[in-house]
Amino acid sequence: MAVKSRSEARIIRHKRIRKKIFGTAERPRLAFYRSLNAIYAQIIDDEKGHTLVSASTIDKDYVERFGKRGGKSIEDAKQLGKFIAEKALSKGIKDVVFDRGGFLYHGKVKAFADAAREGGLNF
Repeated sequence: MAVKSRSEARIIRHKRIRKKIFGTAERPRLAFYRSLNAIYAQIIDDEKGHTLVSASTIDKDYVERFGKRGGKSIEDAKQLGKFIAEKALSKGIKDVVFDRGGFLYHGKVKAFADAAREGGLNF
């Protein structure tokens, strides 16, 4: 049966990726998600099922720092990548596994990942 929509195709890709990617305490998973209104990122320890660090373009801390809420542009993805890298480094997290959430590694996803690497995360 053919895939009915782009969102269903993304979900299928994400399930296929998640079979291979698993976050541990030493190397948690950096999960990326973008909606029509905002960009979200979490650092997750899959062994315990805990979110260690989270950030989004609609978070109070992000809005206070960058002055706008709900960014959707590539520039906003870069800012969020640097922001979550700072939060992760402050909690002692340096090495992560990147989970692109089924999105193609292009545009906002690539900008986010490059900015997180520049911010000090290794993946």
